Amino acid sequence: MDLTADLGSYVEVCDRPAVRFERIYPHPIDHVWTTITDPAELAHWFPAPEVSIQPRAGGRISFRGDPHTDDVPGTVLAWEPPTRLAFSWGADELHFTLEALDATTCRLVLLDVLEHRDAAARNAGGWLVCLGELAKAVAGNPGHGPHSDAVLAPWPEVYQAHVAAGLP
Repeated sequence: MDLTADLGSYVEVCDRPAVRFERIYPHPIDHVWTTITDPAELAHWFPAPEVSIQPRAGGRISFRGDPHTDDVPGTVLAWEPPTRLAFSWGADELHFTLEALDATTCRLVLLDVLEHRDAAARNAGGWLVCLGELAKAVAGNPGHGPHSDAVLAPWPEVYQAHVAAGLP
């Protein structure tokens, strides 16, 4: 993985720290929506390989199997197929926004609103690894998830790249 690629950016949302990523996929919006919302697809790229979701605003979402965090329940904050999914994950919020650029291309914006500012480099590093795995899944070549040995770049390398780029 080219660590000079888009590392994401540190932003503030309503006075809360956040990291933001933007990616363009040469795939229709409905295909990318399925990859970011179907629990079977999430297993290929999301940090917690076991996700269950009630597909509606106010629904429950649960995460299991992430070796670096406890199983944490959340709440679906927005469910607007095929353009918007947001949910709480502990004290953080994840916002996925999709925009069709044409019939075969879409843009994904991932915004991770953080509880603590000093988690920005850690979370951005984690999301960069996950987004690499998401790109594989969207392309129809799913990997074994962000915790596997086959990721495009190991998390410690990616974390250091974010620290060097000035993320807190």
